[in-house]
Amino acid sequence: MQTKFTSEQLTDPRIAEADRILQRCVHCGLCTATCSTYVLLGDERDSPRGRIYLMKDMFEGNHDASKEITLHVDRCLSCLSCMSTCPGGVDYMHLVDLARAHIEDTHKRSIKDRLIRALLVMVLPDPARFRLALWGAALARPFRSLYRAVGLKEIAAMLDLAPPRGPRGGLTKPGIYPAEGERKKRVALLTGCAQQALRPQINEATIRLLNRHGVEVVVPDDQVCCGALVHHMGRDEDAARAAKRNIDAWTAAGRETALDAIIINASGCGTVVKDYGHMLQRDEGYRERAEEISGKTRDITEFIAEIDLAPPVIWSGLSIAYHSACSMQHGQRVNLQPRALLRQAGFSVVEIPEGHICCGSAGTYNILQSQIADELRARKARNIQSVAPDAVVAGNIGCIAQLQGACQVPVVHTVELLDWATGGPCPGEMTPLSGRAKSVEDLIKEEA
Repeated sequence: MQTKFTSEQLTDPRIAEADRILQRCVHCGLCTATCSTYVLLGDERDSPRGRIYLMKDMFEGNHDASKEITLHVDRCLSCLSCMSTCPGGVDYMHLVDLARAHIEDTHKRSIKDRLIRALLVMVLPDPARFRLALWGAALARPFRSLYRAVGLKEIAAMLDLAPPRGPRGGLTKPGIYPAEGERKKRVALLTGCAQQALRPQINEATIRLLNRHGVEVVVPDDQVCCGALVHHMGRDEDAARAAKRNIDAWTAAGRETALDAIIINASGCGTVVKDYGHMLQRDEGYRERAEEISGKTRDITEFIAEIDLAPPVIWSGLSIAYHSACSMQHGQRVNLQPRALLRQAGFSVVEIPEGHICCGSAGTYNILQSQIADELRARKARNIQSVAPDAVVAGNIGCIAQLQGACQVPVVHTVELLDWATGGPCPGEMTPLSGRAKSVEDLIKEEA
Protein backbone atom coordinates (compact mmCIF):
# COMPACT_ATOMS: atom_id res chain seq x y z
CA MET A 1 0.00 0.00 0.00
CA GLN A 2 1.38 3.41 -0.98
CA THR A 3 1.47 5.99 1.80
CA LYS A 4 1.85 9.77 1.68
CA PHE A 5 3.31 10.77 5.00
CA THR A 6 5.50 13.86 5.05
CA SER A 7 9.08 13.69 6.29
CA GLU A 8 8.03 15.82 9.24
CA GLN A 9 5.26 13.37 10.17
CA LEU A 10 7.70 10.47 10.02
CA THR A 11 9.83 12.02 12.77
CA ASP A 12 7.06 10.87 15.13
CA PRO A 13 7.98 7.25 15.99
CA ARG A 14 4.30 6.27 16.21
CA ILE A 15 3.60 7.58 12.71
CA ALA A 16 6.77 5.92 11.42
CA GLU A 17 5.55 2.62 12.86
CA ALA A 18 2.10 3.07 11.30
CA ASP A 19 3.77 3.81 7.95
CA ARG A 20 5.83 0.60 8.07
CA ILE A 21 2.74 -1.46 8.86
CA LEU A 22 0.54 0.18 6.22
CA GLN A 23 3.09 -0.37 3.48
CA ARG A 24 2.89 -4.13 3.94
CA CYS A 25 -0.85 -4.23 3.15
CA VAL A 26 -1.66 -5.09 -0.48
CA HIS A 27 -5.43 -4.73 0.17
CA CYS A 28 -6.05 -8.27 -1.12
CA GLY A 29 -9.06 -8.74 1.16
CA LEU A 30 -8.25 -12.26 2.36
CA CYS A 31 -8.60 -10.97 5.91
CA THR A 32 -12.30 -10.22 5.39
CA ALA A 33 -13.17 -13.92 5.18
CA THR A 34 -11.96 -14.59 8.73
CA CYS A 35 -12.92 -11.31 10.41
CA SER A 36 -15.62 -11.96 12.99
CA THR A 37 -17.26 -8.54 12.67
CA TYR A 38 -17.23 -8.53 8.87
CA VAL A 39 -18.67 -12.05 8.72
CA LEU A 40 -21.44 -10.88 11.03
CA LEU A 41 -22.11 -7.34 9.77
CA GLY A 42 -21.00 -7.45 6.13
CA ASP A 43 -19.73 -3.85 6.25
CA GLU A 44 -16.32 -3.26 4.66
CA ARG A 45 -15.57 -0.65 7.30
CA ASP A 46 -15.94 -3.41 9.90
CA SER A 47 -13.27 -5.52 8.23
CA PRO A 48 -9.49 -5.25 8.72
CA ARG A 49 -9.03 -3.92 5.19
CA GLY A 50 -11.71 -1.29 5.66
CA ARG A 51 -10.37 -0.22 9.05
CA ILE A 52 -6.86 0.00 7.61
CA TYR A 53 -8.08 2.49 5.00
CA LEU A 54 -9.84 4.52 7.69
CA MET A 55 -6.74 4.52 9.91
CA LYS A 56 -4.49 5.42 6.99
CA ASP A 57 -6.64 8.43 6.14
CA MET A 58 -6.69 9.53 9.78
CA PHE A 59 -2.94 9.23 10.27
CA GLU A 60 -1.92 10.71 6.90
CA GLY A 61 -4.22 13.69 7.28
CA ASN A 62 -3.22 14.13 10.91
CA HIS A 63 -6.95 14.33 11.69
CA ASP A 64 -8.63 14.09 15.05
CA ALA A 65 -10.51 10.80 15.23
CA SER A 66 -13.98 11.18 13.72
CA LYS A 67 -17.17 9.55 14.98
CA GLU A 68 -17.04 7.18 12.00
CA ILE A 69 -13.55 5.84 12.59
CA THR A 70 -14.16 5.66 16.35
CA LEU A 71 -17.27 3.57 15.73
CA HIS A 72 -15.55 1.07 13.46
CA VAL A 73 -12.32 0.81 15.48
CA ASP A 74 -14.42 0.33 18.63
CA ARG A 75 -16.18 -2.55 16.86
CA CYS A 76 -12.86 -4.32 16.27
CA LEU A 77 -12.51 -7.27 18.65
CA SER A 78 -8.71 -7.41 18.32
CA CYS A 79 -9.23 -11.13 17.78
CA LEU A 80 -6.24 -10.97 15.35
CA SER A 81 -7.70 -13.65 13.09
CA CYS A 82 -6.75 -11.34 10.23
CA MET A 83 -3.08 -11.68 11.18
CA SER A 84 -3.28 -15.47 10.98
CA THR A 85 -4.82 -15.11 7.51
CA CYS A 86 -2.78 -12.25 6.02
CA PRO A 87 -0.21 -13.48 3.44
CA GLY A 88 1.75 -10.23 3.72
CA GLY A 89 2.34 -10.28 7.47
CA VAL A 90 0.56 -6.98 8.16
CA ASP A 91 0.99 -6.16 11.85
CA TYR A 92 -2.66 -5.20 12.36
CA MET A 93 -2.42 -5.66 16.14
CA HIS A 94 -0.01 -2.77 16.62
CA LEU A 95 -1.68 -0.61 13.98
CA VAL A 96 -5.07 -0.75 15.70
CA ASP A 97 -3.32 -0.13 19.04
CA LEU A 98 -1.90 3.09 17.57
CA ALA A 99 -5.35 4.06 16.31
CA ARG A 100 -6.94 3.47 19.72
CA ALA A 101 -4.35 5.66 21.39
CA HIS A 102 -5.00 8.39 18.80
CA ILE A 103 -8.75 8.11 19.38
CA GLU A 104 -8.22 8.39 23.13
CA ASP A 105 -6.12 11.52 22.63
CA THR A 106 -8.24 13.32 20.03
CA HIS A 107 -11.87 12.16 20.21
CA LYS A 108 -14.30 13.36 22.86
CA ARG A 109 -16.74 10.60 23.70
CA SER A 110 -20.19 11.14 25.17
CA ILE A 111 -20.46 11.66 28.92
CA LYS A 112 -22.03 8.21 29.31
CA ASP A 113 -19.23 6.50 27.38
CA ARG A 114 -16.57 8.30 29.39
CA LEU A 115 -18.21 7.35 32.68
CA ILE A 116 -18.66 3.69 31.69
CA ARG A 117 -15.04 3.42 30.57
CA ALA A 118 -13.81 5.16 33.72
CA LEU A 119 -15.85 2.70 35.81
CA LEU A 120 -14.34 -0.28 33.97
CA VAL A 121 -10.81 1.07 34.39
CA MET A 122 -11.39 1.69 38.10
CA VAL A 123 -12.96 -1.69 38.91
CA LEU A 124 -11.83 -4.49 36.60
CA PRO A 125 -8.04 -4.32 37.00
CA ASP A 126 -8.33 -4.41 40.81
CA PRO A 127 -9.36 -7.87 42.10
CA ALA A 128 -10.52 -6.57 45.50
CA ARG A 129 -12.70 -3.88 43.95
CA PHE A 130 -13.98 -6.31 41.37
CA ARG A 131 -15.05 -8.78 44.07
CA LEU A 132 -17.00 -6.02 45.82
CA ALA A 133 -18.57 -5.04 42.49
CA LEU A 134 -19.69 -8.63 41.95
CA TRP A 135 -21.54 -8.61 45.28
CA GLY A 136 -23.29 -5.43 44.18
CA ALA A 137 -24.05 -6.97 40.78
CA ALA A 138 -25.71 -9.96 42.43
CA LEU A 139 -28.13 -7.58 44.15
CA ALA A 140 -28.75 -5.51 41.01
CA ARG A 141 -29.33 -8.41 38.57
CA PRO A 142 -33.14 -8.29 38.87
CA PHE A 143 -33.07 -4.76 37.45
CA ARG A 144 -31.25 -5.60 34.20
CA SER A 145 -34.27 -4.89 32.00
CA LEU A 146 -34.71 -1.50 33.69
CA TYR A 147 -31.12 -0.52 32.93
CA ARG A 148 -31.64 -1.49 29.28
CA ALA A 149 -34.87 0.48 29.11
CA VAL A 150 -33.15 3.69 30.24
CA GLY A 151 -30.27 3.26 27.76
CA LEU A 152 -27.66 1.79 30.11
CA LYS A 153 -27.10 -1.37 28.10
CA GLU A 154 -23.46 -1.53 29.24
CA ILE A 155 -24.53 -1.82 32.89
CA ALA A 156 -27.09 -4.46 31.90
CA ALA A 157 -24.37 -6.40 30.05
CA MET A 158 -22.16 -6.32 33.16
CA LEU A 159 -25.01 -7.75 35.23
CA ASP A 160 -25.65 -10.46 32.62
CA LEU A 161 -22.03 -11.58 32.86
CA ALA A 162 -21.73 -11.42 36.65
CA PRO A 163 -22.21 -14.62 38.68
CA PRO A 164 -25.78 -14.69 40.10
CA ARG A 165 -24.56 -15.38 43.63
CA GLY A 166 -21.54 -13.12 43.78
CA PRO A 167 -17.85 -14.08 43.74
CA ARG A 168 -16.66 -17.55 44.67
CA GLY A 169 -13.69 -18.17 46.94
CA GLY A 170 -10.96 -15.70 47.84
CA LEU A 171 -8.05 -14.00 46.13
CA THR A 172 -4.82 -15.87 45.47
CA LYS A 173 -2.44 -15.14 48.34
CA PRO A 174 1.03 -13.79 47.50
CA GLY A 175 3.90 -15.99 48.58
CA ILE A 176 5.96 -19.00 47.60
CA TYR A 177 4.25 -22.31 46.85
CA PRO A 178 6.93 -25.01 47.14
CA ALA A 179 7.41 -27.84 44.67
CA GLU A 180 6.52 -31.38 45.65
CA GLY A 181 9.74 -33.36 45.98
CA GLU A 182 12.84 -32.06 44.25
CA ARG A 183 12.52 -28.57 42.83
CA LYS A 184 13.09 -28.73 39.08
CA LYS A 185 11.89 -25.29 38.02
CA ARG A 186 10.99 -21.95 39.58
CA VAL A 187 8.36 -19.67 38.05
CA ALA A 188 6.30 -16.57 38.79
CA LEU A 189 2.54 -16.77 38.28
CA LEU A 190 0.49 -13.80 37.11
CA THR A 191 -2.74 -14.33 39.03
CA GLY A 192 -4.82 -11.93 36.94
CA CYS A 193 -7.52 -9.51 38.02
CA ALA A 194 -10.98 -10.52 36.81
CA GLN A 195 -9.99 -14.19 36.98
CA GLN A 196 -9.31 -14.06 40.72
CA ALA A 197 -12.81 -12.80 41.39
CA LEU A 198 -14.71 -14.80 38.79
CA ARG A 199 -12.94 -18.15 39.01
CA PRO A 200 -10.17 -18.38 41.65
CA GLN A 201 -10.01 -22.15 41.22
CA ILE A 202 -8.06 -21.63 37.97
CA ASN A 203 -5.09 -20.26 39.91
CA GLU A 204 -5.51 -22.96 42.54
CA ALA A 205 -5.41 -25.67 39.87
CA THR A 206 -2.42 -24.02 38.19
CA ILE A 207 -0.40 -23.94 41.40
CA ARG A 208 -1.29 -27.55 42.28
CA LEU A 209 -0.40 -28.77 38.79
CA LEU A 210 2.94 -26.96 38.76
CA ASN A 211 3.86 -28.04 42.32
CA ARG A 212 3.02 -31.63 41.42
CA HIS A 213 5.48 -31.38 38.53
CA GLY A 214 8.33 -30.19 40.74
CA VAL A 215 7.86 -26.49 40.02
CA GLU A 216 8.10 -23.85 42.73
CA VAL A 217 5.57 -21.08 42.17
CA VAL A 218 6.15 -17.49 43.27
CA VAL A 219 3.18 -15.11 43.49
CA PRO A 220 4.73 -11.65 43.98
CA ASP A 221 2.89 -9.31 46.32
CA ASP A 222 3.33 -6.21 44.15
CA GLN A 223 2.35 -7.49 40.71
CA VAL A 224 -0.73 -5.88 39.17
CA CYS A 225 -3.04 -6.20 36.18
CA CYS A 226 -1.11 -7.02 33.00
CA GLY A 227 -2.36 -3.77 31.44
CA ALA A 228 -4.43 -5.37 28.67
CA LEU A 229 -7.69 -3.73 29.65
CA VAL A 230 -6.41 -0.14 29.58
CA HIS A 231 -4.14 -0.87 26.61
CA HIS A 232 -7.10 -1.87 24.44
CA MET A 233 -8.89 1.31 25.50
CA GLY A 234 -6.03 3.38 24.08
CA ARG A 235 -4.64 4.33 27.48
CA ASP A 236 -1.02 3.65 26.63
CA GLU A 237 0.50 5.44 29.62
CA ASP A 238 -1.63 3.45 32.06
CA ALA A 239 -0.70 0.22 30.29
CA ALA A 240 3.00 1.09 30.39
CA ARG A 241 2.80 1.82 34.12
CA ALA A 242 1.22 -1.59 34.75
CA ALA A 243 3.85 -3.29 32.61
CA LYS A 244 6.67 -1.58 34.50
CA ARG A 245 5.24 -2.56 37.89
CA ASN A 246 5.05 -6.19 36.82
CA ILE A 247 8.54 -6.14 35.35
CA ASP A 248 9.86 -4.72 38.63
CA ALA A 249 7.94 -7.34 40.64
CA TRP A 250 9.18 -10.26 38.55
CA THR A 251 12.72 -8.92 38.43
CA ALA A 252 12.74 -8.73 42.23
CA ALA A 253 11.28 -12.24 42.53
CA GLY A 254 14.11 -13.62 40.41
CA ARG A 255 16.91 -11.64 41.99
CA GLU A 256 18.13 -14.22 44.51
CA THR A 257 17.01 -17.34 42.63
CA ALA A 258 16.37 -16.99 38.93
CA LEU A 259 12.94 -17.54 37.43
CA ASP A 260 12.67 -20.07 34.63
CA ALA A 261 9.43 -18.58 33.31
CA ILE A 262 6.57 -16.18 33.86
CA ILE A 263 3.42 -18.32 33.78
CA ILE A 264 0.15 -16.93 32.44
CA ASN A 265 -3.11 -18.88 32.59
CA ALA A 266 -5.29 -16.29 30.84
CA SER A 267 -4.36 -16.05 27.18
CA GLY A 268 -5.55 -12.45 26.87
CA CYS A 269 -3.00 -11.48 29.51
CA GLY A 270 -0.34 -13.66 27.92
CA THR A 271 -0.64 -11.92 24.56
CA VAL A 272 0.01 -8.54 26.19
CA VAL A 273 2.83 -9.67 28.50
CA LYS A 274 4.58 -11.31 25.55
CA ASP A 275 4.33 -7.89 23.90
CA TYR A 276 5.95 -5.92 26.75
CA GLY A 277 9.16 -5.74 24.72
CA HIS A 278 7.33 -3.88 21.97
CA MET A 279 5.25 -1.79 24.36
CA LEU A 280 8.36 -0.43 26.11
CA GLN A 281 10.73 -0.46 23.13
CA ARG A 282 11.41 3.28 23.43
CA ASP A 283 11.85 3.28 27.21
CA GLU A 284 15.59 3.18 27.90
CA GLY A 285 15.10 2.21 31.54
CA TYR A 286 12.90 -0.80 30.81
CA ARG A 287 13.47 -1.89 27.21
CA GLU A 288 15.96 -4.69 27.88
CA ARG A 289 14.15 -6.05 30.92
CA ALA A 290 10.83 -5.89 29.06
CA GLU A 291 12.29 -7.95 26.21
CA GLU A 292 13.67 -10.45 28.73
CA ILE A 293 10.31 -10.80 30.48
CA SER A 294 8.49 -11.21 27.17
CA GLY A 295 10.93 -13.94 26.20
CA LYS A 296 10.35 -15.79 29.49
CA THR A 297 6.56 -15.62 29.36
CA ARG A 298 4.72 -18.89 28.74
CA ASP A 299 1.10 -19.89 28.64
CA ILE A 300 0.56 -22.62 31.23
CA THR A 301 -0.01 -25.20 28.48
CA GLU A 302 3.22 -24.18 26.72
CA PHE A 303 5.16 -24.64 29.93
CA ILE A 304 3.61 -27.98 30.88
CA ALA A 305 4.26 -29.27 27.35
CA GLU A 306 7.91 -28.23 27.70
CA ILE A 307 8.43 -30.10 30.99
CA ASP A 308 6.16 -33.05 30.02
CA LEU A 309 2.83 -33.80 31.63
CA ALA A 310 2.90 -36.45 34.36
CA PRO A 311 1.00 -39.68 33.58
CA PRO A 312 -2.71 -39.32 34.42
CA VAL A 313 -4.08 -41.06 37.50
CA ILE A 314 -7.67 -40.96 36.20
CA TRP A 315 -8.92 -41.59 32.68
CA SER A 316 -12.34 -40.30 31.68
CA GLY A 317 -12.56 -40.39 27.91
CA LEU A 318 -14.97 -37.46 28.15
CA SER A 319 -15.65 -35.61 24.91
CA ILE A 320 -14.17 -32.14 25.27
CA ALA A 321 -14.79 -29.32 22.79
CA TYR A 322 -11.63 -27.24 22.84
CA HIS A 323 -12.40 -23.54 22.36
CA SER A 324 -9.15 -21.89 21.32
CA ALA A 325 -9.35 -18.29 22.50
CA CYS A 326 -8.46 -15.74 19.83
CA SER A 327 -5.61 -14.46 21.99
CA MET A 328 -4.31 -18.04 22.17
CA GLN A 329 -4.58 -19.14 18.54
CA HIS A 330 -4.01 -15.81 16.79
CA GLY A 331 -2.26 -13.66 19.39
CA GLN A 332 0.21 -16.25 20.71
CA ARG A 333 -0.05 -18.96 18.03
CA VAL A 334 -0.32 -21.61 20.76
CA ASN A 335 -2.42 -24.27 19.06
CA LEU A 336 -0.94 -27.75 19.37
CA GLN A 337 0.00 -27.88 23.06
CA PRO A 338 -3.44 -27.54 24.72
CA ARG A 339 -5.02 -30.15 22.47
CA ALA A 340 -2.10 -32.57 22.85
CA LEU A 341 -2.07 -32.25 26.65
CA LEU A 342 -5.81 -32.84 26.93
CA ARG A 343 -5.54 -36.02 24.84
CA GLN A 344 -2.54 -37.12 26.87
CA ALA A 345 -4.60 -36.59 30.02
CA GLY A 346 -7.30 -38.97 28.80
CA PHE A 347 -9.85 -36.70 27.16
CA SER A 348 -11.31 -37.00 23.68
CA VAL A 349 -10.85 -33.61 22.01
CA VAL A 350 -13.34 -32.51 19.37
CA GLU A 351 -12.95 -29.46 17.16
CA ILE A 352 -15.56 -26.69 17.08
CA PRO A 353 -16.75 -25.59 13.61
CA GLU A 354 -15.72 -22.02 12.75
CA GLY A 355 -13.11 -22.23 15.48
CA HIS A 356 -11.41 -19.09 14.16
CA ILE A 357 -14.50 -16.93 14.82
CA CYS A 358 -14.47 -15.03 18.14
CA CYS A 359 -16.92 -15.86 20.93
CA GLY A 360 -17.47 -12.14 21.53
CA SER A 361 -15.68 -11.78 24.87
CA ALA A 362 -12.56 -9.79 23.89
CA GLY A 363 -11.82 -8.11 27.22
CA THR A 364 -14.49 -5.48 27.79
CA TYR A 365 -16.01 -5.89 24.31
CA ASN A 366 -18.95 -7.91 25.62
CA ILE A 367 -19.81 -4.90 27.80
CA LEU A 368 -19.08 -2.02 25.42
CA GLN A 369 -20.35 -3.77 22.26
CA SER A 370 -22.86 -6.13 23.85
CA GLN A 371 -25.17 -6.56 20.85
CA ILE A 372 -22.41 -7.81 18.54
CA ALA A 373 -20.92 -9.87 21.38
CA ASP A 374 -24.27 -11.55 22.05
CA GLU A 375 -24.63 -12.50 18.37
CA LEU A 376 -21.13 -13.95 18.32
CA ARG A 377 -21.79 -15.89 21.52
CA ALA A 378 -24.99 -17.37 20.08
CA ARG A 379 -23.12 -18.35 16.91
CA LYS A 380 -20.33 -19.98 18.93
CA ALA A 381 -22.85 -21.80 21.14
CA ARG A 382 -24.61 -23.25 18.07
CA ASN A 383 -21.31 -24.49 16.71
CA ILE A 384 -20.42 -26.07 20.05
CA GLN A 385 -23.80 -27.77 20.34
CA SER A 386 -23.37 -29.21 16.84
CA VAL A 387 -20.53 -31.46 18.07
CA ALA A 388 -22.42 -32.48 21.27
CA PRO A 389 -19.48 -32.43 23.73
CA ASP A 390 -19.61 -33.40 27.39
CA ALA A 391 -17.89 -30.13 28.27
CA VAL A 392 -16.14 -27.12 26.77
CA VAL A 393 -12.61 -26.15 27.73
CA ALA A 394 -10.82 -22.84 27.12
CA GLY A 395 -7.62 -21.15 28.23
CA ASN A 396 -8.99 -17.68 28.85
CA ILE A 397 -11.25 -16.45 31.64
CA GLY A 398 -13.04 -14.00 29.35
CA CYS A 399 -14.15 -16.79 27.03
CA ILE A 400 -15.22 -18.96 29.97
CA ALA A 401 -17.36 -16.14 31.42
CA GLN A 402 -18.82 -15.40 27.99
CA LEU A 403 -19.75 -19.01 27.18
CA GLN A 404 -20.83 -20.20 30.63
CA GLY A 405 -24.54 -20.88 30.49
CA ALA A 406 -24.77 -20.49 26.71
CA CYS A 407 -23.57 -23.98 25.78
CA GLN A 408 -25.77 -26.19 28.01
CA VAL A 409 -22.63 -28.06 29.14
CA PRO A 410 -19.90 -27.16 31.67
CA VAL A 411 -17.24 -24.66 30.57
CA VAL A 412 -13.92 -25.02 32.37
CA HIS A 413 -10.28 -24.03 32.04
CA THR A 414 -7.74 -26.34 30.39
CA VAL A 415 -5.59 -26.38 33.51
CA GLU A 416 -8.51 -27.55 35.66
CA LEU A 417 -8.86 -30.71 33.57
CA LEU A 418 -5.10 -31.33 33.51
CA ASP A 419 -5.01 -30.93 37.29
CA TRP A 420 -7.94 -33.33 37.74
CA ALA A 421 -6.42 -35.97 35.48
CA THR A 422 -3.09 -35.90 37.30
CA GLY A 423 -4.40 -36.05 40.86
CA GLY A 424 -6.29 -32.84 41.64
CA PRO A 425 -9.97 -32.44 42.49
CA CYS A 426 -12.70 -32.68 39.89
CA PRO A 427 -13.82 -29.18 38.79
CA GLY A 428 -17.14 -28.40 40.47
CA GLU A 429 -19.02 -28.01 37.18
CA MET A 430 -17.81 -31.44 36.09
CA THR A 431 -19.03 -33.31 39.17
CA PRO A 432 -22.09 -34.83 37.39
CA LEU A 433 -19.66 -36.32 34.84
CA SER A 434 -17.06 -37.53 37.33
CA GLY A 435 -18.67 -40.98 37.58
CA ARG A 436 -17.44 -41.73 34.07
CA ALA A 437 -13.81 -41.34 35.13
CA LYS A 438 -11.86 -44.39 36.27
CA SER A 439 -8.50 -44.62 37.90
CA VAL A 440 -5.71 -45.73 35.59
CA GLU A 441 -4.82 -48.42 38.13
CA ASP A 442 -8.34 -49.89 37.90
CA LEU A 443 -8.24 -49.77 34.09
CA ILE A 444 -4.96 -51.70 34.06
CA LYS A 445 -6.47 -54.34 36.36
CA GLU A 446 -9.54 -54.63 34.08
CA GLU A 447 -7.35 -55.15 31.02
CA ALA A 448 -5.27 -57.71 32.86
